[in-house]
Amino acid sequence: MDKNTVLQQYFGHRTFRPGQEPLIDGLLAGRDVLGVMPTGAGKSVCYQVPALLMPGLTLVISPLISLMKDQVAALEEEGVSAACLNSALPEGQYMTVLRQALNGAYKILYVAPERLLTDSFLYLAANAPISLVAVDEAHCVSQWGQDFRPSYLKISEFIARLPRRPVVAAFTATATEEVRQDIARLLQLRDPLCLTTGFDRPNLYFGVARPRDKERYLEEYILDHPGKSGIVYCATRKSVESVCRDLRAAGISATRYHAGLPAEERTRNQEDFVYDRRRVMVATNAFGMGIDKSNVSYVLHYNMPKNLESYYQEAGRAGRDGEKAECILLFSLGDIQTAKFFLQHSGENEELTPEQADAVMKRDRERLDTMIGYCKTTRCLRSYLLDYFGERHTGGCGNCSNCCGDFVQTDITTEAQKILSGVARIQRRWPGGLGVVAVVQMLRGAKDQKTLERGLDELPTYGIMKDTPPARMRLYLDALEEQGYLATSQGEYPVVTLTPKASGVLFHGERVLMQERRSTAQEAQAGRRTSRKKTAAKVALSEQDESLLGRLKALRTELAQKNHVPAYIIFNNVSLDEMAEKKPRTMGDFVRISGVGDAKARKYGADFIKVIARWVNEHPDSM
Repeated sequence: MDKNTVLQQYFGHRTFRPGQEPLIDGLLAGRDVLGVMPTGAGKSVCYQVPALLMPGLTLVISPLISLMKDQVAALEEEGVSAACLNSALPEGQYMTVLRQALNGAYKILYVAPERLLTDSFLYLAANAPISLVAVDEAHCVSQWGQDFRPSYLKISEFIARLPRRPVVAAFTATATEEVRQDIARLLQLRDPLCLTTGFDRPNLYFGVARPRDKERYLEEYILDHPGKSGIVYCATRKSVESVCRDLRAAGISATRYHAGLPAEERTRNQEDFVYDRRRVMVATNAFGMGIDKSNVSYVLHYNMPKNLESYYQEAGRAGRDGEKAECILLFSLGDIQTAKFFLQHSGENEELTPEQADAVMKRDRERLDTMIGYCKTTRCLRSYLLDYFGERHTGGCGNCSNCCGDFVQTDITTEAQKILSGVARIQRRWPGGLGVVAVVQMLRGAKDQKTLERGLDELPTYGIMKDTPPARMRLYLDALEEQGYLATSQGEYPVVTLTPKASGVLFHGERVLMQERRSTAQEAQAGRRTSRKKTAAKVALSEQDESLLGRLKALRTELAQKNHVPAYIIFNNVSLDEMAEKKPRTMGDFVRISGVGDAKARKYGADFIKVIARWVNEHPDSM
């Protein structure tokens, strides 16, 4: 059996996705590999195909129990012998899996990193023929990664204690060049084949919105997407509770997930979402890693995440089936303060030296600034993301809120002169500068205690923009900073200062233009929904084919409930769409559907063919 036969027979695909084949070839040739592939690009196939072709056992080191359970369930559906070892297993079951692994019962064994150096697992490792060790979510090994886990540092020690070093593979969806180098060094990869397939997910629409009422926006958005499954991420547990409560009050089938809930409820709520009993999950970032639910049609961020890596990973949980999906971030200025609070009060990692801890904090602040820049930029959002991850691109994508938005150039020269003059006056009295809030309060003529104590009301520029709303003031300041007239310092208490470029506006009549949406905020929200729907619309099935698709989905739900697995593990939406379009009537036609392998064809093919045949008989003009 070769790799192509394995791909077709077990996974139901005739061709490999970009990047999969060279990584598989590298592993089969005995070479370590490092694969950076976006969510939904098929990282798991890169180690599962070699695992089925190599002798002995493949270990997959994975950080979350939910990931292991889903991967094992999916492999078993494909006809692959697999199991997992983690702290959630009862002792008796844990030992049973160990014994069966020693007896060669499995080709693939998932294990949590915390279990690697336990005596029982080391005994297995010393006596089982291990051909491949695959490290999933490999960015967790780096202190520069967005989700550093000290337990991942044990992996290289574990590999060094094996009687024979196996081939080692590392995979991640989000890693900058610095993190990629860290992964190779800390996992002690030997001359690894490093391959980055690209971070772009063309099927995802990226958007940033600034609604005045986030709760109403969420309700309208979700109600506008009936029958679709989605995730709403919130920064705090309190927000999760209130948002979930409001959505339920609006008649939306929502559930919740955060670390403050009992473990039993978290598991139940997660399964309700994965098994499509609830269509919306409201959660903190505690939810998601390893959730292999393919039919998530949208990911909405109620608050801004703390860095682009986290945002891209969370947003990337949409559209894993390749269908069009949307990733919308709801931004407000309050999100910045919330994110800064979490950075300042994050728990100390005791395994870091004070110097390392300071360096990590500095990097976290820089990452937050980059995340804020994403929310404020008027250029292509996809380009912004790809630039951050070091990937070349052609420019505007035509599939984000900035590319699809109706922007105009507004002359803000007068406003810029007032703001820059105000900052200049402040700097004369406080050479180090003051923060954004102080600048805005002074220009708007505020009478709060701090403004008056500082004597800002005595400056000539005090109150010269009293009729300008604070939100619009922030837009002006953002534009001036983006164009290089103002600079904001780093650190816990950032201050605003003039740059040398400001003199051109203040003394030489230089014009300043600001790009902004033509419409008002309310009109922009409605227009965004319209343009987004046009952009994200997939090639539609005919009305009759949609009728068949409904029956196929009903059968999938029935089979999923009968087999106690999530619906997408039976077949994903792409496979069902293709069945509705091509209407296979024989098993030979059925196995040519994307995502249909031999095991699934044997298990489910007759049921689906029967439903299709019955529908065709009822619609003789459909063929």
